[in-house]
Amino acid sequence: MTGVPASAAGGSSPAKQAKQMKSAKPANAANPATGAAAADASADRASDAVEPTAAVGSGVAGPGVVGPGAAGPGAAGPGVGPVAADGRAPRGGKLAAAAVNQASVWNIANLLTMLRLILVPGFVALMLADGGYDPAWRAFAWAAFAIAMITDLFDGHIARTYDLVTDFGKIADPIADKAIMGAALICLSALGDLPWWVTIVILGRELGITLLRFIVIRYGVIPASRGGKLKTLTQGVAVGMYVLPLTGWLATLRWWVMAAAVVLTVVTGLDYVRQAIVLRRQGIAAREAASQETEA
Repeated sequence: MTGVPASAAGGSSPAKQAKQMKSAKPANAANPATGAAAADASADRASDAVEPTAAVGSGVAGPGVVGPGAAGPGAAGPGVGPVAADGRAPRGGKLAAAAVNQASVWNIANLLTMLRLILVPGFVALMLADGGYDPAWRAFAWAAFAIAMITDLFDGHIARTYDLVTDFGKIADPIADKAIMGAALICLSALGDLPWWVTIVILGRELGITLLRFIVIRYGVIPASRGGKLKTLTQGVAVGMYVLPLTGWLATLRWWVMAAAVVLTVVTGLDYVRQAIVLRRQGIAAREAASQETEA
């Protein structure tokens, strides 16, 4: 078979190709600046597929792939830390994120709790002023008690709503609640306005349930029930009415309100005991099941 010359086929001979390659100058060598720019542009195009993004929730940059539909390089979603223009986390970003996530002790919820604690000795002083039977001092004592009860309604709600829950608040809030209620009950019983057995039942229940929560906390948390919240509200209204120097039908009404508070105190207390027993049994059963699975 006769071969077709390379020149006839539209190509070039090997000798001619070698000559052309030898005479050709690299573009980068002819212009170093242009070559460097081309290399940078090539690196930028290669890096378009992979961009450093921020680690979620930490403010620390890490490698991440920007997939289709992403907002663009460095696009941040919910909970993504700040990212600088060059893809790296800003200086001190990790510390800043930690400062934002850690609620300050001096927030509005804790300040309301502190106010309630401060009101306790003030309430006692007003309650016992001038022998404890002066209507004016009793009115001032009622105002202090009312402020304490109102702050009790709002501080926990504010802390949960605005993520201001702190270890201090978890400890101080129940202490403040028990302190103001216990101070009012003891003062009323000491002055002869309220039978001692009522004070003992209410305070005994509160302290007992608090202790019970700590005992079963290893198995879980006993949630606050609607009956418990109604009990707290009824107790506050009843004690407030006893603090005021009421007479006539209002004095009779406050007796019935206090009776309702005592009933709710006992009933909800028994319900908490039931929940604690169930929670303990479930916790023990779960541990035994986990232990058997581990042995198997």
